[in-house]
Amino acid sequence: MWEEILKTLSVYLWSMVKFFFGPIGGKAAGLHIITAMIVTVAGMMTVVVMFTYFGEFMRKRILDRIFKKKDENKPLKMKSNFLTKYGLVGVALLTPILLSPIGGTLIAVGISPNRERIIIYMFVSACVWSVILTCAVYFGYDAVMLYIKKVQPV
Repeated sequence: MWEEILKTLSVYLWSMVKFFFGPIGGKAAGLHIITAMIVTVAGMMTVVVMFTYFGEFMRKRILDRIFKKKDENKPLKMKSNFLTKYGLVGVALLTPILLSPIGGTLIAVGISPNRERIIIYMFVSACVWSVILTCAVYFGYDAVMLYIKKVQPV
């Protein structure tokens, strides 16, 4: 029993850092596919809620000190165009696959003052991407292992 709790807790903590670590860690730990999905969403949403309510303070204290210069370079301009075109929905959709839950939430807090909307959009995005990525990892791994067994003679 404790072993399962520790496996689940480690997947939860890793999915707080990077969303994709949840499905990979769940498969590696031998968790059931539904458990891996739920724990992955829970890990991301813990970070989203924490940073949604404390992110503005952290962004002002940490990020504004790091990025004091207001250089107008091309990558920053492209990010700015992306944010104006897609807004919070775009950030929420990209957070699980490209951004980390921390980075995506800090960007979302910077572009939208509506905390409830941030949490709802991130939750929907986390649920959708959790199903997609967990199924890809679980079924993709099984398909690859089956193919390797067929190709390699014993």
